[in-house]
Amino acid sequence: MQLISPAASIVCFSNPEPKRPKCAAHHSSGLVLALALAMTALIARPSMGQVMSSPSQTATDAAPALTVSDRTTIATNQLQNARLLGPKAEEIRTACIDGRRRICGKVLQIVPEGLVVESGYTNLLRPELSHSWLAPGNVTSSLPPNLVEQNSPGAIGVGLVLVTDIPKRPAVKAYDYVILQAYPAGQYDYVPVPTVKKVIRRFSVGLATAVQLNLAAGEK
Repeated sequence: MQLISPAASIVCFSNPEPKRPKCAAHHSSGLVLALALAMTALIARPSMGQVMSSPSQTATDAAPALTVSDRTTIATNQLQNARLLGPKAEEIRTACIDGRRRICGKVLQIVPEGLVVESGYTNLLRPELSHSWLAPGNVTSSLPPNLVEQNSPGAIGVGLVLVTDIPKRPAVKAYDYVILQAYPAGQYDYVPVPTVKKVIRRFSVGLATAVQLNLAAGEK
């Protein structure tokens, strides 16, 4: 059996494991870093067919979009409403034509909605006043006694009425006289004084306006 001298033992235990060259250590750490970067890219990359969106776009796209079925339902409802509105509008138009009146009377008040007129001045229909829808307040005219309104198209309207959609010219002044054909367009709350309110008939000179007003009143 070969004996190891004490000096040799000291040399054996005092020499550590030889260090790897610096170039090998750098190469190993570079491989680890490259592998980590590759894994990060794989995780962050969206799946095939996906598009990355910015945070603002993601927030905007969070609201649910209308599906094809929803859009079809909305279009169908609009078409049905149009079909229903067509006959309704035509029915109202016919009623307006049948209910038209001759409004011939004195302008008592000018309001934002039109003219408050006391109608029934039949002698305003004389030929010399037929050239215009407006006559000055100094024209001779009066209300006939016991005048009753006839229930027929084009009859003379009697009583307080509001006339809207009047011609733009000439300008109207209080107590002038008007001679107009107009169509029924619902009712109007007339307030001659702050403590008094009267519900009077509303007429429109324009037929289309009368139809629109009646349609709007029916939707309330």
